[in-house]
Amino acid sequence: MLPDTAASKVTAAHLSRRALLYVRQSSLKQVIHNTESAIRQYDLRGKAVALGWDASQVSVIDIDQGQSGSSAADREGFQQLVAEVSLGRAGIVLGLECSRLARNNADWHQLLEICAMTGTLICDEDGLYDPRNFNDRLLLGMKGQMSEAELHFIRARLRGGILSKARRGELIMPLPVGLAYDAAGHVILDPDTAIQGAVRHLLATFEAAGSATAVVKAFRAAGLSFPWRHRKGPRKGDTDWQPLRHSTVLHVLHNPRYAGAFTYGRHREQPRPGRKRGSSITVPREEWISFIPGAHPGYITLDQWEANTARLAANAAAHGRDRAAGPPREGPALLQGIIICGRCGGRMTIRYHARGGKDLPTYLCQRDGIDNARPICAAIPGHTLDARVGQLLIDTLTPLAIEAALQVSAELRQRAAEADALRAAHVERARYHADLARRRYLAVDPANRLVADTLEADWNTALRALNDAQATYDKAREQHDGTLTPAQKDRISQLVTDLPGIWNDPATPTRERKRIARLLLTDVTVTRTSDTITAHARLAGGQHRTLTLPVPDPAWKIRQTKASTIAEIDKLLDHHTCAEIAATLRSRGLPNGEGRQFNPTMVQRVIRTYQLPSRRQRLLDNGLIPLPQMAEQLGVSTGTVKIWYHAGIVSGQRYNDKGEVLYNPPGPNPPAPHQGRRHDTMRPA
Repeated sequence: MLPDTAASKVTAAHLSRRALLYVRQSSLKQVIHNTESAIRQYDLRGKAVALGWDASQVSVIDIDQGQSGSSAADREGFQQLVAEVSLGRAGIVLGLECSRLARNNADWHQLLEICAMTGTLICDEDGLYDPRNFNDRLLLGMKGQMSEAELHFIRARLRGGILSKARRGELIMPLPVGLAYDAAGHVILDPDTAIQGAVRHLLATFEAAGSATAVVKAFRAAGLSFPWRHRKGPRKGDTDWQPLRHSTVLHVLHNPRYAGAFTYGRHREQPRPGRKRGSSITVPREEWISFIPGAHPGYITLDQWEANTARLAANAAAHGRDRAAGPPREGPALLQGIIICGRCGGRMTIRYHARGGKDLPTYLCQRDGIDNARPICAAIPGHTLDARVGQLLIDTLTPLAIEAALQVSAELRQRAAEADALRAAHVERARYHADLARRRYLAVDPANRLVADTLEADWNTALRALNDAQATYDKAREQHDGTLTPAQKDRISQLVTDLPGIWNDPATPTRERKRIARLLLTDVTVTRTSDTITAHARLAGGQHRTLTLPVPDPAWKIRQTKASTIAEIDKLLDHHTCAEIAATLRSRGLPNGEGRQFNPTMVQRVIRTYQLPSRRQRLLDNGLIPLPQMAEQLGVSTGTVKIWYHAGIVSGQRYNDKGEVLYNPPGPNPPAPHQGRRHDTMRPA
């Protein structure tokens, strides 16, 4: 029985509104196993009836089962309850205890404020409370604080045990693919040799290629897949294979467990307002809770892992403000990312210009110009500078060429063997699944056709997968049989005998030249004067080299037609038109400044550019006269002069390709006007 003081708080206004019963348990495990708590919460309907509410007025809100009370986010039932109370539709709110309603003081006191404004009562297993009453509100506030503190103590106890185990390196954590727990709980390499081979091949490919994207491309080109592990669901713990992703490569390279180190606290959850879960933040290494090197076997050493993470950081720096040295790209600029302005000390960027079908680089220092609208600090033509630095690298590399050739040969063989082993493992795995499906089918009772038909279909599917895997393996083996091709052998032998030749060979990828440059050069600082470029190269071993070269001619000067060709055009203008000159130059094999054969338009452009006297001017200087003047001196029309010219009565010379003529003066015995009458039917050409 409730005491009289509690029953007196219930008025007719309260009974005219609904009673809201809120039911919640924190996890699905509690919902399934802690059934007694649910029974006690639903029994609170009897209290509402005892206080005077009709059973039909009691509404149960239990859609927040399996939700934590630490926040109102994602708790639709609690939000519905607050909305009903705010609208004045609830006379009483019932909960087994205040922790069922909220374990967060902000949510709890918000509910108390709304209940006080709308005159809604709150009832739990201990009694009935009116939030408008000071003593009741004080008690409810203390209960809310105790509920939040209780959650803190529960978490602190659990967290303390986890941290204690983590500091000793004994905490059981989900392992990345390639690692597994044995029967004693110790971390070992995955017993599946195919998984081991895939992880080792990924790490070796990154060491050779230098970027995560290059690893993905190499796996895709070789037709290789990579394992991944189910983290949840009915297949939790099982391993499947899929094409390698860029994010997977980054996870493998960043994870120190592949180096045999136990870590805890690499990421921290940052709370977000209105969200149940916060965002994950990567924590600096010095703030990790636990870092124990050599805790279990690994695929690489800790030094190799640190080198991999440093290389990834250097690759990412290519997109930063400083434009530090990133991974080698496809452009021909040899000093991409490692060239520094000698005037301001900033990293220089690259701009390409097309000349003669080639992309030539220009190194620019323009960061201050972009930020503050100032002129470009420095612009260095790159093609001659790259050639001089390349020659320096060749001189440095030549003594190491034989050793490098042997390393290249061994690396090619090893990588081909690893890829072949991975493809063979896929075939073996498909064969195992096909054999397993066959044994399952043979073990079933033939009379049970419903099960037998399903198992037979599974067996056929496994056989098709085996045939596909075998066909893929055979095709890949034909293309990559693990031995060096004659072209590869010739390439390696050329590396020993003719290093300059392979460096300058157009077939050599520019990315490889840049990788060699990164190994030997730390950076190159350049300064430019009016006529010279000075480059200070800092080698990886600490040595310094200084190169001085003249500033190359500008583009317009490089494309300039040779002086000998211009002189030849000047000479030919005395006797030929532009079309005739172009034909003559083509027959003699004389191109223009861009290496193209001459046409009449190009000849005219040379005449205008170099201000050569035109053929018309030359003929006028030699005494020839134009058509109107010739007609005036002869006392005939211009048409008659043209007829006489084609009949050979008067002479002249063409001065362009349109057939226009300058005429020789008539002299002391000009033709009489009647001489043209027999030619009056002729028309000029």
